[in-house]
Amino acid sequence: MRKVLIVEDNSAMLRGLKDNFELKGYQVKTAQDGEQGLKAALTENPDLIILDIMLPKINGYEICSEVRKKKFDMPIIMLTAKDQESDIILGLNLGADDYMTKPFSIKELMARAEAFMRRRGEEEPDVYEFDGYRLDTIAGTLTRNGKEIELTPGEFKMLHLFLRRIGCTLTSDEVRNAVWGYSRFITLQDIDQAVIALRNKVEPDPNNPKFIHTVELIGYKFKPPKTNGNDTDS
Repeated sequence: MRKVLIVEDNSAMLRGLKDNFELKGYQVKTAQDGEQGLKAALTENPDLIILDIMLPKINGYEICSEVRKKKFDMPIIMLTAKDQESDIILGLNLGADDYMTKPFSIKELMARAEAFMRRRGEEEPDVYEFDGYRLDTIAGTLTRNGKEIELTPGEFKMLHLFLRRIGCTLTSDEVRNAVWGYSRFITLQDIDQAVIALRNKVEPDPNNPKFIHTVELIGYKFKPPKTNGNDTDS
């Protein structure tokens, strides 16, 4: 049975989240302060953590940081009442996989959680496919309908990153570190230009991106293709 840990100090919200996850068949563990939450995260080894940022005793940032230091790789979705980009960026840079700003839709949160669980249950594939494209990580090639599309090594790494983390908001720092390492010589403008170059190769209309979207003041998100006429992104 899939296990989720919910760390939230608001009793009403905690109860609502717990009920919804249990209805989806999850085993639910809860904590209402940061100390309890951190202990549960490290001992229960949940498949998913729903983590409020503002908590008594230890805040969500510290929990996220400590969980990643201990090499736990379960998805973490952070909840915040703040809408400051700096707070969101900090959480993502500490290792959170996604965030939701209160108030939020429970239905949307559940959909994101389910998407993370599907990906967690799958092994890292050798080939990624989307909208007729085929990224072969063994051969190091990108093709569309059998025709090869030439990518630079950086573009290949970037597209691979986006497809590994499809649907996740990635900060500019995450993109830079994954593609170029921790080089201080790569600027935000360099990253923007690299994204534009990649869009020119995979987007039907690069000026109106279908896949690689900019998240203002934060970074980027690769949105899944539409299926059955419905956009699968939240």
